[in-house]
Amino acid sequence: MKKRRKKRKSAYLFFLLPSFLGVTLFVLAPFADVVRRSFVTAVTGEFRGFENYRMVFETRAFRMAAGNTARFILVCLPLLIGLGLIIAYFLSRFPRIRFLKSAFLFPMAIPAATVVLIWKLVFDKQGFLNLALTSLSKRLAGMGLVEAATVFQTDYMGTAAAFWVLVFSYIWKNLGYTVVLWLTGILSISEEVREAARVDGAGEWKCFIRIIMPNLKPVLYTITVLSFLNTFKAFREAYLVAGSYPDESMYLLQHLFNNWFTKMDFDKMAAAAVCMGLLLFAAIMLLQKLWDEGD
Repeated sequence: MKKRRKKRKSAYLFFLLPSFLGVTLFVLAPFADVVRRSFVTAVTGEFRGFENYRMVFETRAFRMAAGNTARFILVCLPLLIGLGLIIAYFLSRFPRIRFLKSAFLFPMAIPAATVVLIWKLVFDKQGFLNLALTSLSKRLAGMGLVEAATVFQTDYMGTAAAFWVLVFSYIWKNLGYTVVLWLTGILSISEEVREAARVDGAGEWKCFIRIIMPNLKPVLYTITVLSFLNTFKAFREAYLVAGSYPDESMYLLQHLFNNWFTKMDFDKMAAAAVCMGLLLFAAIMLLQKLWDEGD
């Protein structure tokens, strides 16, 4: 028995060793070097203590970018998770929906450059949205519902509305895979359990709260973590649409890091990267703890 256990442990170690070496070489070692750089000057390598961190938090651009990023996460996560659950629960009633699940992933397959072109056509000063609003205004004026028609020429990407355009872009692109994940969890729940609950007099709402939601906790955790991490990928569309210096409402941490990298301001960049890494790790650990306590 002892020999078998030793062989199993050796087999597990040999199985995990390539992955562990890969993570150490390409993730842990580079991050350790970033931590070291956050305490020294980029040019001379002179030790500066927490001076780089102080400079980061005193920078107005960092506070603005961090605030916008936090606001973006707090707005997008509930919208994405809630809408995905509602749509998935509605679609789960259709027996053939499992054959159409791949269609929901279509937005993720569209290249970012194509998405940016669509957003420019829609939200530009002369875009489709302004044309549609102007046409609607003229119709209302013709019907006598408003005094005069209004010509809309708002540059949505150059105003505070840019933030909500970015929110719309994120929801549109990630809603499909969220629906697929929710559908997978809902369809994995035995129909017999739900039917037994209905026979006992439970309504649709009670079945949803008492049976479906408790069984969807693992799926909810997965969706929350993935959606949280994907909020940091919205930079691609924002950068391609508005460049390095967009409207302040959509100036995110990724814009700031990109600009610091361009200016070779590696001192502050390393300190900010360490702060972001620790914040992400703490957020995921907090979510894990909340889910464990909920079980």
